[in-house]
Amino acid sequence: MIEKMAKDAKAASRALRKAQREQKDAALTLMANRLGEKRKNIQKENRKDLDLARDKGLSAAMIDRLTLNDKTIESMSEGLREVVALPDPVGEVTRMWKRPNGLIVGRMRIPLGVIGFIYESRPNVTVDAAGLCLKSGNAVILKGGSEAIHSNLILADILREALKETGLPQKAIQVVPTTEREAVGVLLGLEDDVDVIIPRGGEGLIRFVTEHSRIPVLKHYKGVCHVYVDEFADLKTASEVCFNAKVQRPGVCNAMETMLVHERIADDFLPSMAKRLQDVGVEIRGCPKTSALVSGTKAVVESDWPAEFLDLILSVKIVSSMDEALEHIEKYGSKHTEAIITKDYERSQRFLAEVDSSVVLVNASTRFNDGFQLGLGAEIGINTSKLHAFGPMGLEELTTTKFVVYGDGQIRT
Repeated sequence: MIEKMAKDAKAASRALRKAQREQKDAALTLMANRLGEKRKNIQKENRKDLDLARDKGLSAAMIDRLTLNDKTIESMSEGLREVVALPDPVGEVTRMWKRPNGLIVGRMRIPLGVIGFIYESRPNVTVDAAGLCLKSGNAVILKGGSEAIHSNLILADILREALKETGLPQKAIQVVPTTEREAVGVLLGLEDDVDVIIPRGGEGLIRFVTEHSRIPVLKHYKGVCHVYVDEFADLKTASEVCFNAKVQRPGVCNAMETMLVHERIADDFLPSMAKRLQDVGVEIRGCPKTSALVSGTKAVVESDWPAEFLDLILSVKIVSSMDEALEHIEKYGSKHTEAIITKDYERSQRFLAEVDSSVVLVNASTRFNDGFQLGLGAEIGINTSKLHAFGPMGLEELTTTKFVVYGDGQIRT
């Protein structure tokens, strides 16, 4: 079954190379409209997944990710419309130059081909990924988690209807219809028909895919995100940013997991900041210096520093210098998202230059590491490996370039 899906996807990808922007945008617009029109059907199937998830005792954060309420469905539709509004990267010539022999050489953007997308929980990702892949000219095979199978299948049916009505190949968007994990292993071995694998989910999934794939993997790895409150921080700004980064949506990969605080402002900042967090249910796991300043903290252990809690839990460390903060991030970070709060320009520039993460922010929440928030439209994931893209993957990141050469009869001597 998976082998047939891959071959069908490869054939569809060839057809998509010829598709013009107008045709792709028409399909995306129809998809957006149909999601709204078929909202009740979607939610009926989604309730099946939610009932099973509750029976299995999945966490509140997982249930939140799985739920397709009216707002989520509208957001999916809006995400598709945002993609429609974006320029089509396919066919763009990014640079041209002339050689001494008269050859004109350029680089042209082309689709990656067939993308195998393996992900967990969030069925809205099905729509985001399908929309981005279609606009960038890629066919996609979607393997969602078993907990979202009913939601993913109906969403795929709706999207394929729009492809059919606009004359595009229906096999350009396929959802693996089984919950068996063995299907992933089969998909990872189809290097003749699948060009790239993008896994998005928990650490276990990413490691499994990376270890078993015979196809290049773009890793959406865990988000161990830090906010460093510098000695020159504006404390009101620091309080607002840190609160948002931890509390606004704790169960996502760009939520703050560790807060680093310079010792010179710790007395003025930490007690009130910790109380604000604790008042909304955040558990503080602090270093000894933090525990001495903040009541009700739990002693941090070594395994907390590299942990992605995805919950109302925060590790806190008081550091003696910016060097110590940078060293901590280098040791325990996951190359996802880091932020500094400071009024000092030179220190902010040093942080931007030295921190090795996909998105680095100054005086802003880690929650902005998101394709939509950064102006890319919907994203297919946040790549924490550096090849071939680093950070949120939007349309441009789902293409590569080939060389195109214009001549008038030149031969090599």
